[in-house]
Amino acid sequence: MIEFCKMSGSGNDFILIDNRSSDLPVQNLNGFVNRLCARKGAVGADGLILIENSKICDFRWRFFNADGSEVDMCGNGGRCAARFAFLKGIAPQKMSFETRAGVIDAEVDRDTVKLRLTDPTRLKTDQKITIDGTSFDVNSVNTGVPHVVYFTSCLDEFDVIHIGRAIRYHKEYKPVGTNANFVKVVDDKTIRVRTYERGVEDETLACGTGSVAAALIAAEKNMVASPVNVIVKSGETLRIHFEKTETGFEQIYLEGKANVVYEGRLWEEAYS
Repeated sequence: MIEFCKMSGSGNDFILIDNRSSDLPVQNLNGFVNRLCARKGAVGADGLILIENSKICDFRWRFFNADGSEVDMCGNGGRCAARFAFLKGIAPQKMSFETRAGVIDAEVDRDTVKLRLTDPTRLKTDQKITIDGTSFDVNSVNTGVPHVVYFTSCLDEFDVIHIGRAIRYHKEYKPVGTNANFVKVVDDKTIRVRTYERGVEDETLACGTGSVAAALIAAEKNMVASPVNVIVKSGETLRIHFEKTETGFEQIYLEGKANVVYEGRLWEEAYS
């Protein structure tokens, strides 16, 4: 049987497996992830995280979206991985871990984790794309993974699924696609965000790197200043810290709760 932990980072839920022994009895890892993350028929999650050994950090992680695709980074998943590693004695309260996006620093304080992300790249504002014959003014940035940010005053009524999917697969963002974030500015310290996530192919209750992308784009357009409170779909609040410089942004931190839901063991029939 495979031992696992189910965790939630502000509404994003993940399956975490300690694979430091590298003996996961799985031949098709992508199919294994896709099957376990399916709702109703399995554990169900937005993604799966493997904790592995590292020669340069406290541990290395591999992150997989629910569809089985492996991606570079996930902010809320990173916070869950950090708390999991601390609770299991894998890493100290202040830690660093390897990702495909680079080395990530984190600090655990009870059920709250503050995660330092890599500096953003490819920040672009005021781009125009066409969806169903309608022009949209969008912005984009890579905060470990690619994100598009669109501002709207009608966030609750907005068709996140349809427009989000159209942006995710838009020709402008081929071949890898993008996540899509829809943002309403509440005041100069607070925004609300709804996110369509690539790899989950649906709206999720939260997205860490998407919340960071939304906060940075809003700051770039002088709508907010650090720290920014980001209210996500689940109703929880993430806090984004950053320094704005003449050339961009640095010292970027994502802070919020990372909760343990349950631990369990997977029978072979669950994934074979």
